[in-house]
Amino acid sequence: MFFLSPLHAATKRFSIQTVCKGLGSILSLTGTAKMSTVASDSKFRLPTNVKPTHYDLIVQTDLDQLKFSGTVTVNLDVKEETSKIVMNCTRLKLGQATVQSTAFKSEQLSSESSFDEKTKQVSFIFPTAFPAGSQAKLTIPFSAPLTGSMTGYYRSSFEEDGKTKYYTLTQFEATYARSAFPCWDEPALKATYAVTMVSKANTVNISNMTATSEKVFSPNDHADFKTLFDDINEEWKITKFETTPLMSSYLLAYANGPFEYLESSAKMPLSGRTIPLRIYATKDLIHQAQFALDVKAKVLPMYEQVFQVEYPLPKLDSLVANDFDAGAMENWGLITGRTSALLLDPKKADIAAKKRVVVVQSHEVAHMWFGNITTMEWWDYLYLNEGFATLMGEVIIQGTAFPEFKPNSEFITAHLHRALTLDSKLSSHPIEVGCPDAESIGQIFDALSYSKAASVLRMLSAHVGQEKFLKGVSLYLKAHLYGNSVTNDLWAGISESTGVDIIKFMDNWVKKIGFPVVTVTETSEGIKVRQDRFLETGLAEGKDNETIWSIPLSILTVDANGKPTVDETAVLDTREKTFAVDTSKPFKLNAGTNGVYRVLYEDTRLSKIATEVAKPDSVFGVEDRMGLIFDALALSKAALLPLSSALNLVNALRNEQEYLVWDGISTNLASTSAVWWEDDGISSLLNEFRVSLFSPFVKKLGYEYSASDTPDISQLRTCAIDQCLSAKDQSVIEELKGHFAKYMKTGDDSVIPADLQNAIYEAAVAYGGREEFNAVKAIYEKGATPTSRIAAMRAMCQSKDQTILDEASQIALKGARDQDVNYFFVGLSKNKLTKRTVTKLFENNYDELSERFGSTFTLRSIVQLTYSGLSTQKDIDEMNVFFKDKDTSKYHMGLAQSLDSIRAKIAYIKHSSSDVRQWLEDWKQVTARL
Repeated sequence: MFFLSPLHAATKRFSIQTVCKGLGSILSLTGTAKMSTVASDSKFRLPTNVKPTHYDLIVQTDLDQLKFSGTVTVNLDVKEETSKIVMNCTRLKLGQATVQSTAFKSEQLSSESSFDEKTKQVSFIFPTAFPAGSQAKLTIPFSAPLTGSMTGYYRSSFEEDGKTKYYTLTQFEATYARSAFPCWDEPALKATYAVTMVSKANTVNISNMTATSEKVFSPNDHADFKTLFDDINEEWKITKFETTPLMSSYLLAYANGPFEYLESSAKMPLSGRTIPLRIYATKDLIHQAQFALDVKAKVLPMYEQVFQVEYPLPKLDSLVANDFDAGAMENWGLITGRTSALLLDPKKADIAAKKRVVVVQSHEVAHMWFGNITTMEWWDYLYLNEGFATLMGEVIIQGTAFPEFKPNSEFITAHLHRALTLDSKLSSHPIEVGCPDAESIGQIFDALSYSKAASVLRMLSAHVGQEKFLKGVSLYLKAHLYGNSVTNDLWAGISESTGVDIIKFMDNWVKKIGFPVVTVTETSEGIKVRQDRFLETGLAEGKDNETIWSIPLSILTVDANGKPTVDETAVLDTREKTFAVDTSKPFKLNAGTNGVYRVLYEDTRLSKIATEVAKPDSVFGVEDRMGLIFDALALSKAALLPLSSALNLVNALRNEQEYLVWDGISTNLASTSAVWWEDDGISSLLNEFRVSLFSPFVKKLGYEYSASDTPDISQLRTCAIDQCLSAKDQSVIEELKGHFAKYMKTGDDSVIPADLQNAIYEAAVAYGGREEFNAVKAIYEKGATPTSRIAAMRAMCQSKDQTILDEASQIALKGARDQDVNYFFVGLSKNKLTKRTVTKLFENNYDELSERFGSTFTLRSIVQLTYSGLSTQKDIDEMNVFFKDKDTSKYHMGLAQSLDSIRAKIAYIKHSSSDVRQWLEDWKQVTARL
């Protein structure tokens, strides 16, 4: 093998030859500059004439000047004769590209270069072609400023001693490795990476692998580095890391800054190795990182045991980031994530914060296998990463590690409901969806790739049995270690473990848009069931209703002894089918609510179900009761069931004691109330109904939290208080205001239970004045925990004073960290006074927001938060006028989904206003007589 150190002959290569950037022209001092303005979809994929096998990457980070530079040397296998090398690059200044080849004695310099803005590709042409079968080493210097973009290699800031300081980290998924160094930035083009970091001597360097050496610069020891970086001296140090296994470019990671760390370890069950674990953060945050470290230590060995595949790396670190676009990122060996995802103060943590840290750490550790060892072949198959990490990390492993959180039941609200809500829109997309370009890739990180994918996998696991399912998953991983995969590779593994034709069973669930509603009609022999595609506005018709899914019906019936049994063999794989069921006894489809579909019963059957669920010893378990609630309200919205019938079901559950059932009820009633937000009559009646359901729990459980409370009791108390506040229960409002008044008087935050931060801050601002707003604003600015600051951001937008709301809006636009702007839009979209005017805030600042967030997930989120809560045709008309001349390519899915949401609300208001008003008035009269 031809080998040449990347340090060799790099002198003076930083004369700028090519600029790879988001906008602008190409500068060239050594060749002819060219720039393509139009590219076909096929051009978004790199040519296959050469293949990278190894990267030697040297990165110098200058935190004082806020810039980085370096050199990348890539070992290439030449597959086809070529004189042209094409790779990904954007936002970088490149020096002279050179190549050494096994086919030539001397080094070649590129004679021509060009950059394609649309495809983010840079091309180098060399004087002599490289023959097929040869190897080459391509070396390219690069440099760029360190920006706060939250993508690529970027800077994050923190405050220390009243001064703003910086550190750096990477975020390469999905297509941003190319903005840190020129590379082959496609998941199937796996290679190994040897990273060397050059940084100020008083900082810390971390990367995917363990450091093999670290020395302060010495001219005698490191003369080669002097030729690379003119300003290097004894203030700098050089850290070299072990070479990674084969992996995709988006999983590479490195960071530099004044980090501190906590450490632990995990004993692995297969290898017997002890894996060192660390979590890094800045000095002001590290004391809140222990819980995340403990979770990682607990779940890592579980994954190795379940998958029967050894964890291959020598360590697993985490890094807490003050500025982070997503929640967290599964970089192999170096998980990164935002403060709210990884930090926890045990003395001030609410249950929701604990669950979030557990979920995030477990999800990202799952990726060490799903995504990192075995990676999707292209972004079309993103769900193979994210759906599995969601199911494994948030249900299966969490259920063993933290059973007190009841993750399988909570999945129904957290993921199944979320998935079906989005997938019931005409603007939905299949789980497996084509991604021809970067804009498309960025938009599929949504509830379908995560929650629906996890839901169909959970359904499959329940249908074939979890043990066989996990055995098939293990076979799949072992068959594709360090490789790439597509959907049928997974189905092959599970087919082998189960003996079932999984491709036939699952194909339409993954490749077709939407999901079915199963209509149940009772006959003299049993039940007739029919499937149609479900939409939030009703049954799909024509070409939108062509898919036939294989639906595991999981029919729950009651035997002669009154005990429930479930028929897991019943599958509806045609449009209609009949099944023998004793309809004189209780029965239910989709037992356990594992299926990804809705069930529509006849009114008389739903009334019988309502009677059954009200019994203390109901045959319908927690998951069944949750599923019934979500189905009934969704079917009502689609005009397939009267809303009054759904409310009868909710009303029948007044004696329910399970928190997760009440969580489902609260979620649905809050959504229903949001539809009629401009109808004062219906809103007022709905609020009275909500208070009647939840205030008994407030009176029973009170406002004090105890260490002896179970998670269910704590969460039920919080849920009840939140709902009563939302429904304007005056007694709850006064109690919450009283807590905040004590805090303002004493400065003692112990009077604000962590679980009630959201409610107390909101009540203080919504029903207070300038003094309360300023106090909550101070918490936002200097709060002790991420959760307290997030609660403050949302609450700041709940005022009824327009001057204060204008101030909160300006903080959102001018004062908030990029990662936090969403929280302000959440608050503004919730407040009745700003629910519609927030559109003007967005539209008046569109250019700034588009420029600021164009490379992140945030822009799509802001669009959806701004518009999806609206509910009139006038809103749609005004949206169409505003967006008609805008480039919506980076968020067109979110925009289309928002428009569908508005249309669905318009239809809901039209077909159900009379029904819901009459039911609520009748309920109120009956209640008054009791």
